[in-house]
Amino acid sequence: MTSRAASDETGPPAVPFALYVLRRRADFLRAARARRQAMPGFILQARRRDADETAPADAIRVGFTCSKKVGNAVARNRAKRRLREIARIILPELGRPGWDYVLIGRANATAARPFAEMLDDLRRALGKVHRT
Repeated sequence: MTSRAASDETGPPAVPFALYVLRRRADFLRAARARRQAMPGFILQARRRDADETAPADAIRVGFTCSKKVGNAVARNRAKRRLREIARIILPELGRPGWDYVLIGRANATAARPFAEMLDDLRRALGKVHRT
């Protein structure tokens, strides 16, 4: 008998590191001063962590935020759920250990954009951020 995770080919590949969620305001502020890439469905901020930070060196950390411009609480939560899902799928594959990423929802775009296009947007955004 195989497990569902082993038979599910659409999920992210097995990787030796985990995604950690950013929770502290200071982490979001540091990411805001780093590289950014605007995409149609969201904005990506990315930064390489310093060696003296307390997070594991090989961890990928990710944060999600949506301002009130995105809409009421229901709309913001829907947008953040979509951002969390694209991060869960793409970051284990294309994210770099030792980096922090923040995905920012956009008004009238994050919740309405087709999911496949959101996945492609994150792939392209990571490529552009890591190219520079």
